[in-house]
Amino acid sequence: MALGVGRVIDSRSSELQQGDAVFGPMGAQTHVVWPAAMLRKLDESNVPARTYLGALGMTTGLTAYAGMICVAQVKAEETVVVSAAAGAVGSMACQIAKIAGAKVIGIAGGAEKCDFLRKEIGCHDAVDYKSGNLVENLRELCPEGINVFFDNVGGDVLDAALDNIAKCARVVICGAISQYNDMTKVTGPSLYLRIPERNASMLGFTVDHYAEQFSTMEADIADWIQRGELSLPEQIEDGIENFPGALIKLMTGGHKGKLLISL
Repeated sequence: MALGVGRVIDSRSSELQQGDAVFGPMGAQTHVVWPAAMLRKLDESNVPARTYLGALGMTTGLTAYAGMICVAQVKAEETVVVSAAAGAVGSMACQIAKIAGAKVIGIAGGAEKCDFLRKEIGCHDAVDYKSGNLVENLRELCPEGINVFFDNVGGDVLDAALDNIAKCARVVICGAISQYNDMTKVTGPSLYLRIPERNASMLGFTVDHYAEQFSTMEADIADWIQRGELSLPEQIEDGIENFPGALIKLMTGGHKGKLLISL
């Protein structure tokens, strides 16, 4: 069921009052009835409620934080490459790595998205995987190798990065958008031997594994937002009738930043 934010219009619980903003499994619907225990009351004092779906969202900002800080343990001066970098998680991961002092390269599809990464997200540079040889383009931008690869794509993009990893690199598997359309024929990395050759590691994760750190993650992200160091552009589709089309955009990369549906 789709996660969402909403506003309480009636409540029989002492924990929630009419008008409260809440987060939970809202689904693709305009109204929902849930026990109070299924919902989280949101603090709107510093950010609008919808921020808890994006920069402060478990599946977006917190996922990027967990992967980049907790798993990759990114360090200043390292070279970081992020795939699907113009998407919600990718653009957050890029900014978090930049805040940590890393050199950040984003991979995206098309010149428009690459310009978005350079100008709006603040990447040091960007690579269009649809243009030219991705392996060679990454090698040109990362002459000393990739220290951290944050992968949201899998397939050929993952292989191109593996061919360019530095010694003791960390490859973080967050997702594999290129593989989701046919999970019966998932393509594994063909260059996985680069990992032992270069004493590298490949680590997968899910954000809920780091639930005990959510409050710290939220505090850090909120602080970065307040200081103007981090933002997440939003693309909002209006109307429940646009839900199927928005889902297609999400799976095919037809958006930049966080894609939301306003119901």
